[in-house]
Amino acid sequence: MRVAKYAGLAVVLLLVLIVALPFLVNANQFRPTLESSLSRSLGRQVTVGNLSASILSGGLTADDLSVADDPAFSRTAFLHAKSLHVGVELWPLLFSHQLNVTGLTIEQPEIALLQNAAGDWNFSTLGVTSKAAPAGKPAPASASPEITAKLVKISNGRFSMSQLRAKPLVLENVNLQVSDFSASSVFPFSFAAKVVGGGQVNLDGKAGPLEAADVIRTPVDATLKLAQLDLASSGLVAPATGIAGLVSFDGSGQSNGRALQVNGRLTAEKLRLVKAGSPATRPLTFEFAAQHDLDKRSWELRRGDVHFGSAPATLTGTYTLQPESAVLNLLFSGPNMAVPELEAFLPAMDFVLPMGSSLQGGTASARLTMAGPIDRLVTSGSVGLSNTRLAGFNMGAKMAAIETLAGIQGGPNTDIQSLSANVRFAPEGSTIDNLQLVVPSIGNLTGGGTVSPSHALDFKMRATLHTSGNIMAALGQKGDTGVPFLITGTSSDPVFRPDVKSIAEQKIQQFTGNKGELGKTVGGLLNGILGGKKKN
Repeated sequence: MRVAKYAGLAVVLLLVLIVALPFLVNANQFRPTLESSLSRSLGRQVTVGNLSASILSGGLTADDLSVADDPAFSRTAFLHAKSLHVGVELWPLLFSHQLNVTGLTIEQPEIALLQNAAGDWNFSTLGVTSKAAPAGKPAPASASPEITAKLVKISNGRFSMSQLRAKPLVLENVNLQVSDFSASSVFPFSFAAKVVGGGQVNLDGKAGPLEAADVIRTPVDATLKLAQLDLASSGLVAPATGIAGLVSFDGSGQSNGRALQVNGRLTAEKLRLVKAGSPATRPLTFEFAAQHDLDKRSWELRRGDVHFGSAPATLTGTYTLQPESAVLNLLFSGPNMAVPELEAFLPAMDFVLPMGSSLQGGTASARLTMAGPIDRLVTSGSVGLSNTRLAGFNMGAKMAAIETLAGIQGGPNTDIQSLSANVRFAPEGSTIDNLQLVVPSIGNLTGGGTVSPSHALDFKMRATLHTSGNIMAALGQKGDTGVPFLITGTSSDPVFRPDVKSIAEQKIQQFTGNKGELGKTVGGLLNGILGGKKKN
């Protein structure tokens, strides 16, 4: 009974304290002290709303919080929150009216993260004050008085990141927790957020001590997980690049304040690499190791293993972050890639096959350099195919007029023994030079041409055939036949036709005598062969 009596008295006393605390302690008397302490620590003007004290919550609660931005970036608030809870030591608060902070919880903050043209962020100067310096010398940075807390939390926040982009990257449901925080020591942290437009971010690790001159240079060791980040809808990639897809990443990063090392595995689904492209039908994986120079704002891709399905390749080089766009200087190398695996990624690069056709079997090779701003990227180098079938495309039938001249044997498919070419892909169109194609049913095809952004073809080619056909034999051709021809139309519906003018000139040069009369003869023959549709 006596124990129950004392327990009851304790409960009553606690209830009395809870009810009486707002009358015993005028919480608003601590507002100037709290604002001054936070302002000195952050190096920014901090204002808080009405304060109330509560034993149940273990401290003081403000119904509003605002932190000013760096004036070099904005005159509006850097942070604005619905409420701020300050954990305090209760006994000093009750009996000595001393404010000893043990923790901070910021509820539903809205934080604007801004980057200027020089690449500096508005949050990098948090906690930094400047001392006067002699004329002509930069002002040295110094840290404000240190603030410590057992726990610092941001709950259900919203971050907006603007990097001179039309559409900012926005994070919502942001939850950040820092334990045993001290600016002069290492502290653990965890960060989780959803990306507006699609995606989930989780970052866990350790950071500190805080770099007094620039928060970005604070040492960090962390793991990062991204899930289904939508590159286009989130605004992470500028629309002008045309790059889109869902990206997931699992990796780690370490920064010593000067360089950031990143290692991990990236998976891209429904990937699109150019504006006119369409999503790839298979995922791409990329395992890499990269280093970022914080001073130069440049990355060095030291190792990059690309897998188009099961087709392997490598990607190495550098890229530099510029105010408007990243500038790339990369080397892609794929010496032995399975063609059926690659075919799923052709739409992503806006590479169109003839309508109703597909690639079957064989291997592909490529060695390409990618240089320039990402939205005006130029890719050039060499490509090749070996022992591949273009199923559903009858090149012999497409070359019907040439078949009449040279006796080409057609078929429902086109078997490619080998293909090699020098290529250049740019926003204004593609150029293919030194094209050499061996099709056993036809012969050797050589030449080059261009493909416009709308897939219009303009190629000048020559077929070296192992049969001359009746007409070419009548024109005096013996042995292998060299037939000039043109490819026009579009990538999905190419048109093959003889280069009549080149054929006539070629035959005229082979004969002596009256070239004018011979030209008329040759022209007449060709005109008859082509049904009167072509003229010399």
